[in-house]
Amino acid sequence: MPRLFGFSIDDSQKKPPSVVAPVPQTNEDGVDNYIASGFYGQYVDIEGVYRTEYDLIKRYREMVLHPEADSAVEDVVNEALVSDLYDSPIEIELSNVNASDSLKDAIRAEFKGIKEMMDFDKKAHEIFRNWYVDGRLYYLKVIDTKRPQDGIQEVRYIDPMKMKFIRQEKKKNQNEYNMSNNGQDLKKAVYPEIDEYYLYTPKPNFPTQMFSAGSAAGGKGSIKIAKDSICYVTSGLFDRNKGTCLSYLHKAIKSLNQLRMVEDSLVIYRLSRAPERRIFYIDVGNLPKVKAEQYLKEVMSRYRNKLVYDAGTGEIRDDRKFMSMLEDFWLPRREGGRGTEITTLPGGQNLGELSDIEYFQKKLYRSLGVPESRIANDGGFNLGRSSEILRDELKFAKFVGRLRKRFANLFSNLLRTQLILKNIITPEDWEQLSDHIQYDFLYDNQFAELKESELLNERLGTLATIEPYIGRYYSQEWVRTKVLRQSSQEMEELDKQIEKEIADGTIPDPSAVDPITGEPLAPGTEEDVMAMGAPMDQPLDGGTTYDQLKKDTKLAEI
Repeated sequence: MPRLFGFSIDDSQKKPPSVVAPVPQTNEDGVDNYIASGFYGQYVDIEGVYRTEYDLIKRYREMVLHPEADSAVEDVVNEALVSDLYDSPIEIELSNVNASDSLKDAIRAEFKGIKEMMDFDKKAHEIFRNWYVDGRLYYLKVIDTKRPQDGIQEVRYIDPMKMKFIRQEKKKNQNEYNMSNNGQDLKKAVYPEIDEYYLYTPKPNFPTQMFSAGSAAGGKGSIKIAKDSICYVTSGLFDRNKGTCLSYLHKAIKSLNQLRMVEDSLVIYRLSRAPERRIFYIDVGNLPKVKAEQYLKEVMSRYRNKLVYDAGTGEIRDDRKFMSMLEDFWLPRREGGRGTEITTLPGGQNLGELSDIEYFQKKLYRSLGVPESRIANDGGFNLGRSSEILRDELKFAKFVGRLRKRFANLFSNLLRTQLILKNIITPEDWEQLSDHIQYDFLYDNQFAELKESELLNERLGTLATIEPYIGRYYSQEWVRTKVLRQSSQEMEELDKQIEKEIADGTIPDPSAVDPITGEPLAPGTEEDVMAMGAPMDQPLDGGTTYDQLKKDTKLAEI
């Protein structure tokens, strides 16, 4: 394969030649293996798929121009990413990572550097919205080819309409993939090798044509880019029949089109049926057709008085030469009829009903996963207990959580490249650490705050119940981890804050306070015991334990 633009990182997961697998590896990127054959050998024909993705992305972007769709998308984006004045929308969580503190600090520093290169704190809303609408996100990792150990120097956004991920089978003899008739020659059933790269087309409306598998560039004006040079994040939705990546807006295409048609038809109906119009039956007697028409026009011009207000000049002028569809009807009537007659055509009835519009609006919100209660001018959000929260809000919170996990692959991809290029970790180390790296998103959800408050109250109640058994059946670390749900980083920070506040005198020293009464201990009790270095459960002088001494002291006070 010719040299690609960009750089590549050795894959630690590459299987040795002895591993035989006739079934290809399942990929969750919505890309199939493009391979075809012709008179001149093998070629890749991606024009159909390219055009399909191009049209889909164009349709998704046109959908958000509709007010209802844009409002629903904004609800999702505002719920997923919260922009705060002081806090970053996303932070990295390394409490579950089994690594040294220096390595964790290096990972946090590189993660902060990646966010600064992307200007994520300022552009978080825009980046997430582009990913949610388009269904995919492309970023180019710019490095110094002479000094790759300096890591990523710049991260550039690429329009998804100009990029395509290609997975191409290498050219081999077809007989190598055919099994023998008796089925014993399994070595010939090995799945062919795959070349993976990206195809960049500067002109999106000029799709890539089919090109030879050995060509250096994929068609006219196209550039082949190495896989590791591009950060590619998908929505996680795929059309398995066509092998195309979809956006979360795809389910709402039909609902939005129906809403548009219903709204347009309603406007046309109201404009055409709103006013009351008159029907003039003019008696023309036995006049010939030509003279009858002439007579009818004379009567119309005589009685028509069309005055129009010109908003530009502020004048009232006569526009008799124009005839609109909302004006009166003039019909001739022959001799023998009822003569000249004027009747009134009533306007449309029930013009104020919007039940069909409201139905399709709710259907649009349901298709986008947004609760119906969030439609404007509706009931609003319930701020009661979590047991009173609508089920749709709970489903929506879980949906947003899945979106966050999927979107976090953007930082995982960039962080992997940065750490490996700077020789902080190896590709093998990343495979072990990546599963334990989590990303903490900033919350601004009233339901989430209410839920956290109730959970904290329940945890404190459980702590009060289990406190007599701490030190006997449960350790303090287990209680803080399992009951209070504190991470290792939180415990370390809290311990430092407590020590600082004790030293400053903000809070009393727990060792100098009676845990039962909450009053300061008398001299010669716990301090003396601790000074002697004797454990609490060991006998003191005379065979009396500290617990027994404390109990006797309490009984004496009573």
